[in-house]
Amino acid sequence: MDFRYMFSFVLLFILGHEGLLMAEGLACNWGTRATHPLPPHIVVQLMKDNGFDKVKLFEAEPEVMKALGHSNLQVMLGIPNDFLAALASSVRVAEEWVSQNVSSYISTTGVDIRYVAVGNEPFLKTYNGTFLQTTFPALKNIQAALIKAGLGRQVKITIPLNADVYTTDTGLPSGGEFRSDIHSLMLSIIKFLSENGASLTINIYPFLSLYDDPHFPVDYAFFSGNASPIIDGSITYTNVFEANYDTLIWALEKNGFPSLPVIVGEIGWPTDGNSNANLEYARRFNQGLLSRVTQGQGTPKRPTPPDIYLFGLIDEDAKSVAPGNFERHWGIFYYDGTIKYSLDLGNNRTLVPAKGVKYLARQWCIMAPEANILDPNLPQNIDTACTYADCTSLGYGSSCGELDARGNVSYAFNMYYQTQNQQKGYCQFSNLSVITNIDPSPKSNCRFEIMIDIGKHEQARRPTTSSAGGRELNSVISIAFLLAYLIVICCLL
Repeated sequence: MDFRYMFSFVLLFILGHEGLLMAEGLACNWGTRATHPLPPHIVVQLMKDNGFDKVKLFEAEPEVMKALGHSNLQVMLGIPNDFLAALASSVRVAEEWVSQNVSSYISTTGVDIRYVAVGNEPFLKTYNGTFLQTTFPALKNIQAALIKAGLGRQVKITIPLNADVYTTDTGLPSGGEFRSDIHSLMLSIIKFLSENGASLTINIYPFLSLYDDPHFPVDYAFFSGNASPIIDGSITYTNVFEANYDTLIWALEKNGFPSLPVIVGEIGWPTDGNSNANLEYARRFNQGLLSRVTQGQGTPKRPTPPDIYLFGLIDEDAKSVAPGNFERHWGIFYYDGTIKYSLDLGNNRTLVPAKGVKYLARQWCIMAPEANILDPNLPQNIDTACTYADCTSLGYGSSCGELDARGNVSYAFNMYYQTQNQQKGYCQFSNLSVITNIDPSPKSNCRFEIMIDIGKHEQARRPTTSSAGGRELNSVISIAFLLAYLIVICCLL
């Protein structure tokens, strides 16, 4: 079988610390790239209500960190790639960062920080070597700063890396080795992590196997055991996760680090933006993953389960769509903390929604019944709507992909209107729109949203520069032009 079937390279929830879900609780990645983010105190309560006790952040946002104070949630705190050059340039810079973002929150706010994640997938091939010279020096300086602050034992360092840092020449896990262009760098980093009692963090995405290859065997992405197996010596692999993870373990063993702890930093399944990103597949994958950890099941090479951070907690409608329209739909909860699908969390627990969420008025902006679908002003108005709001659910195979032409226009108009907080004047598209109090959502999974009223939440905040998966490109406009073009073509047919 082609090795592509074993690999997936892209974008968190954590399962148990020692791999035992019921004994150690759950954990999750919390991304905040949203136009209407849930207030941090509501998100913290959402995690606690659902039994999560660990969370991974992509940067130290003050309101988020304050909400985590005295919450009993263990935190992995990320450092964005844009900070690496400065941190690599001076130990003093690293000391200042640790003082402001680690020491102060531990001592004055009561945040239980356990890891500092230096960078986010900095060795992705798509970065063309941008962070190759700064990541390791930054890691060493952060470690020195933690030691100086008296936190060297309490707070451990790590680097979340994409699974493309290793490969195989044989197409089998036993052929695992680190990428030739970063081989010596990887060994230096691994040696440093080992010497400091730290862990290597790796992100694995079986979803991308399906996304990248239409001929990928679907069952191999899941944990049902029904896929045609890969035979590697005495080991049989029936899912891409085990094969991918064990490829890394083989690479570590070959280079003299057979016992280095490995954390799975990101793994999950999106629910929209692609035909394979749907509720059924997401529930199937994440439930299979949770069940493995609940049962204490590791991989053939490492029978003890690793810490696993499932990606992700909540949808983020302001994330980059450069990797694909699915990027905004990784959450097991919608943007407002409502449940997408049921999950058995163990100990007779199932998901419960966020509490205390306040919404804008129950009204929607839609295409006016009397408006002409061939109106020449329509393309420009759709482009405006989808440039400043999230239209990724309109794509082929997505949750709203089967709307008719008028439905497409109404969806775009409403998303813009909601994103602009239903302000007066934002449902005026060249006299092509009208406000309605009747929910225009069809009976399918397509949702015409009403946004959170961020003005009614004390701790509301605006989007930051953080980005899950290390993909910090802003390509909202390009997707808007594409959608506008597709919708207009549809209208003219």
